[in-house]
Amino acid sequence: MPTVLAVRHVPFEDLGAFAEPLTDAGYAIRYLDAGVDDVSPAALEAADLLVVLGGPIGANDTALYPFLADEIAALGRRLAAGRPTLGLCLGAQLMARALGAAVTSGGHREIGWAPVDLTDAGVAGPLTHLQGLPVLHWHGDAFDLPAGAVRLASTAVTPNQAFAVGHHALALQFHPEADGQGFERWLIGHAVEIAHVPGLGVAALRADAARFGPATGAAGRRCLTDWLAGLNG
Repeated sequence: MPTVLAVRHVPFEDLGAFAEPLTDAGYAIRYLDAGVDDVSPAALEAADLLVVLGGPIGANDTALYPFLADEIAALGRRLAAGRPTLGLCLGAQLMARALGAAVTSGGHREIGWAPVDLTDAGVAGPLTHLQGLPVLHWHGDAFDLPAGAVRLASTAVTPNQAFAVGHHALALQFHPEADGQGFERWLIGHAVEIAHVPGLGVAALRADAARFGPATGAAGRRCLTDWLAGLNG
């Protein structure tokens, strides 16, 4: 049975809606908690698929959180070898860093449910299922497009929302795995940030998760199913 290792930085940012298509595709899922479990290149190289999930720390915070350097090194090794790799939010930023691209402050926080604009390549690939659907955004940093990567999506304030490297690597700044299930954990975990962002509120985020999450989660599952099929194509 193929294995997927999912590196988790906070408990509530898990695989979410992506768990179902992974198990349907025959993967055995194992979580590793960064800062607790070993996330060195040696620990991650055996995974048939590596998924690096989101979190409230920055991809450049390697001095504060040394395990991030291990993740970047592991991602660099896997990407250079063409091994299947998926990054979500922080995970996408770490992938960009592993590929030599800069990650910098976007000058703002992009938080809430809103659509992404797909490029022609995005429309032609697995992300096409998300076209026109609000997805969850929760980030303050942004990445440059790595050399050799293909831009798949953008928003007005974040030009690089998703990229692919060949068929083996997919990086998503946003959260198509968020389907509204368990969203209360996000609201609790990010309570301090929500309270300090003007115009952002718990009630509105909760209502949008209930309104948009189910359809977005279903579309996210279709995206991942198609991407996994492409790994074997």
